[in-house]
Amino acid sequence: MKILKTIFFSILITTIYSCKTTTVTKSDISQDKPNILIIHVDDLGFHDLSINGSKIYQTPNIDALAKESVIFNNAYANYPRCVPSRYAMMTGNYPVKNGDVPDDGFEMSDIADNKNFVKNIKNSGYQTAYFGKWHLGDENSLKDFGYDFSFAAGHAGSPISFLYPFNEKKGNGKSNKSPIPDVDKVSKEGDYLMDVMTDNVAKYITNADKSKPFMAMFSFYGVHQPLEAKEKDIARNKEEIKNFDFGNQPEYIKEGTGRTKMRQDHPKYAAMVETMDENVGKLLQLLKDLKIDENTIVIFSSDHGGLSNDGTKKRQLATSNYPLRAGKGWLYDGGIKVPLFVKWTNKIQPRTENESLVLLMDVFPTLLDITANKSLNTNGKSFLPILENKETWNNRTVFWHSSKARPVNTGDTKSSAIRKGDYKLIHWYEENRVELYNIANDASEENNLATKMPDLATAMLLELNTWKSKF
Repeated sequence: MKILKTIFFSILITTIYSCKTTTVTKSDISQDKPNILIIHVDDLGFHDLSINGSKIYQTPNIDALAKESVIFNNAYANYPRCVPSRYAMMTGNYPVKNGDVPDDGFEMSDIADNKNFVKNIKNSGYQTAYFGKWHLGDENSLKDFGYDFSFAAGHAGSPISFLYPFNEKKGNGKSNKSPIPDVDKVSKEGDYLMDVMTDNVAKYITNADKSKPFMAMFSFYGVHQPLEAKEKDIARNKEEIKNFDFGNQPEYIKEGTGRTKMRQDHPKYAAMVETMDENVGKLLQLLKDLKIDENTIVIFSSDHGGLSNDGTKKRQLATSNYPLRAGKGWLYDGGIKVPLFVKWTNKIQPRTENESLVLLMDVFPTLLDITANKSLNTNGKSFLPILENKETWNNRTVFWHSSKARPVNTGDTKSSAIRKGDYKLIHWYEENRVELYNIANDASEENNLATKMPDLATAMLLELNTWKSKF
């Protein structure tokens, strides 16, 4: 009997061990590296989120994400418009080449493999996917850049319509915009583009190869124009805005060659922001339902400030970035300051980081640091030490160069800028005009210190021009 017991326990232990080893599947091995979901919103201003102070737009899902994240309150886009900003984020470099910036139609084919973050992350064992606004080339350029899969991504910078059919303009006239690929074959009457996009991101995440981690970037076409939303959401926001007391806040003020919008009072834009938030919530819930939320890094950001300015041509303006100054197109903080939240459950402690100065060009260097423990020779750098609360970047010096001004559409003229610690200098180089601000004390950039602190202004302008001379 004793011998039989010994044999039984021996078999039992062997079976347990055998089960243990056979259940260490590729799925389990993939848990060594986190999944990555990047949620990148188009034209979303820093103050377009209720967690950042909006009283009109309700964003409970993004607010909840932020509270579980490291919140960077000193985060910036590298450019106040779409293409150069996205170029900087994807390449980890300043968007300046030969003294100019990438513009519409710019291709990514000249990025060498040893400078390509997506390919390096892919080579470290990741499956890679891109959804939505690319605006840096055609569908093939996404594959060339290292994405295994893409959906609804190509040349298009904004949809012809958010309302089905998405590639047909609503109203009079024709559109000369590039169509969005893929969406027509998976959509039907009554569909809304943000919902269709989110459903396809969810489908990819659900069906992704479990043997290795994924990196998926979801680049919303919203909340860019055209301003189109679901009727029930428009009606709700019309009522809320009608009953909101804006006090003495003017609707517009003069800025540059046009106006700055000072009120968040557009019901269609409000509805778009809230629909975007709902869709973010769907994806966050999906991660929980699939039980992969604790092993998924979620990064939420925007490509630049909200559309709040026009120029010599009056236009429909979407939002207000107040108390930040100006908006899309401008190197004032309203044009370049963006929300940036990074969630990585059990790996980084949620908190608000008010000091460190980070830019979108730092995002992929950070991800490569996490996934492959390596770096590339680019302008951006990994902010993993900040996430781990080991460093603070409060004395960093960063630069902007905006040579694609649009005085007709957004009221700005050609300018460059430098931020060094708390101080920021903007140089309108064709007008030879300089403004200097202490951003820590003057977030609205109202008190120009250039004449009060001439030595600092001169030194910062020299450093800015020296940086520009390298391109």
